[in-house]
Amino acid sequence: MTTTSPLRRRGQSDGHSRQHSQKSQQSDQEERNSDSPSTVSNGTQTPEPPSPIDDIMAPNLTLPDRSGVSKVNSLQVQPVRPIHIRRPSVPMMPPFMVSAPGKVIVYGEHAVVHGKAAIAASISLRSYLHVSFLSKSRRTVTLRFPDISLDHAWNIDDLPWAAFSHPKKKKYYYDLVTSLDPDLVAAMQPFIACVSTKLPESDRKRHQSSASSFLYLFLSLGSQKSAPCIYTLRSTIPIGAGLGSSATIAVCLSAALLLQIRALSGPHQDQPPQECALQIERINRWAFVGEMCIHGNPSGVDNTVSAGGKAVLFKRADYNKPPVVVPLRNFPELPLLLVNTRQSRSTATEVAKVAKLKAAHPRITENLLDSIDHVTESAHALITSPDFDPTHPATLQHLGELITINHGLLVSLGVSHPKLERIRELIDHTGIGWTKLTGAGGGGCAITILKPQPPPRAPHSISTIESDEDDCEIDSAVSEPPTTHNILDTLEIALETEGFEKFETTLAGDGVGVLWPAVLHNGNEEDGGEEIDQEKFLRAEGNEGIERLVGVASSRQRVAKEVREGWKFWRT
Repeated sequence: MTTTSPLRRRGQSDGHSRQHSQKSQQSDQEERNSDSPSTVSNGTQTPEPPSPIDDIMAPNLTLPDRSGVSKVNSLQVQPVRPIHIRRPSVPMMPPFMVSAPGKVIVYGEHAVVHGKAAIAASISLRSYLHVSFLSKSRRTVTLRFPDISLDHAWNIDDLPWAAFSHPKKKKYYYDLVTSLDPDLVAAMQPFIACVSTKLPESDRKRHQSSASSFLYLFLSLGSQKSAPCIYTLRSTIPIGAGLGSSATIAVCLSAALLLQIRALSGPHQDQPPQECALQIERINRWAFVGEMCIHGNPSGVDNTVSAGGKAVLFKRADYNKPPVVVPLRNFPELPLLLVNTRQSRSTATEVAKVAKLKAAHPRITENLLDSIDHVTESAHALITSPDFDPTHPATLQHLGELITINHGLLVSLGVSHPKLERIRELIDHTGIGWTKLTGAGGGGCAITILKPQPPPRAPHSISTIESDEDDCEIDSAVSEPPTTHNILDTLEIALETEGFEKFETTLAGDGVGVLWPAVLHNGNEEDGGEEIDQEKFLRAEGNEGIERLVGVASSRQRVAKEVREGWKFWRT
């Protein structure tokens, strides 16, 4: 909005003719037209600062007459161009954030491809989406994903709204979409093809698949009146390691867009479980659409776990029918060690390897797959039993032994890797937990369920030891066993020396969460809490920087629910 300048007010108060005033207003209108913002096709706009006023106008200064000459004390001076003050652009709403967890397959890899069951659970490594709003005049929508160096903007008015809003094509937030519309995918292609055109093919494909997922959801759930926004994604999940990073992005985008059109209620502490389940399912349905844009024919397990959290039993006996997904709300929340081999692998290659083995040795391979299925069934029966006690040591021992058995069966199928075996060797040597590969194998990651840490032994009392003070100190130091934390610190050095990457995380935690507005109420000195703006979010360095900014405790603090003050989660 352009305010009335001091110059105009002065001219009007000096009693000049209406013609002079009309001419000044016409000049103002021409200037407003010339100052209209330009359209940006790649990148974002920043609000223009208000024009400074350098001089205070002289008391006798008047507006120019029709001859274009101003008269002051009978002297002629050059025409004076009116100066206008432009207010800074004001965002329509405060920013907000959405977060979703990655996942691991705990039991059942590869068997699940052949119609058996698998158990997948969320992990506390997460993706975070920051949504910041622009003023109405800024008709752009921007997708920023600095982890993969993606930064692209589209003009909202240029997008193919006509195709997506056509009566025969329009989908609504409550629709169960199970496939992509090829006509809508084709309508998007000109807007996808212009993304990262100068990058190498592998990077370009990654950028364009992310852009495709975003645009399909944005066009399906939004409208041409959608608010201009910047969607900024950061993730603490290793990309391409089989931990469902793409699904977390789809869940974040789905939840954010559904929130913007007010198609979600909550989350809040008094929300009934049935209502929470409906909201999670709504997010999950559209996240599956986003996953289809990236993977073509995804199983649906990644987005299901990421949206709902905890764990699920997943089975897809017939690929022409939807999978059977059974939530496992009693799955215990456990400390988990995750190690990334940094070894690239192909899921398709590992799946084909098992199929080839099955063709060559059908009975043996089928028995191995059946055995993996029995492992999954044993874990499921324990978790769903009426007397299940997740805190009992025997329970953890049972689940841990199944981890070891499952890994041995996967090794027999030929889907492990020397780096995975080296990780297992290093961890088994410490005796801190049970380890297996997770996902397709051939690289990727290994997971370790940590054994319960024994309580520290009380130091010997000096009065009960008949030795000098030095002997007492030596005896106390020798008798005190190393803690799990000390072992993990030593293990981390060994793993990093061999090129591996270690994460201390948590198994079976919360699913999708919301921080609206993006303000953490964590006792910060700032009034009302600490706001997470886009610049802070972009400047956060590494996983620790991101987690510190968004209020996530380190895995050793183990109080994530208390630390994420302001974050709300749908829980069933």
